[in-house]
Amino acid sequence: MNTFIKYCFCSQFKEFLGTYNKLTENCFMDCVKDFTTREVKPEESTCSESCLQNYLKMTQRISMRFQEYHIQQNEALAQKAGLMGPR
Repeated sequence: MNTFIKYCFCSQFKEFLGTYNKLTENCFMDCVKDFTTREVKPEESTCSESCLQNYLKMTQRISMRFQEYHIQQNEALAQKAGLMGPR
């Protein structure tokens, strides 16, 4: 494996860990309120699962919008270059 590929993999992994840590901290701070017991309360568990689901839905929506934006940009560039007729 060459150095560039290793660098890209490490960079992506660091970004993933940063996102994971931020998500964990945000959901923990929003959902866990009672530190008087070692057990996770059902409402804390439900809240954390909901928090994660909301994050995943948001990430999916952003990804879809990002793809739509790039498709529009590529079509606009192709029209400017005369490669496509108007829609």
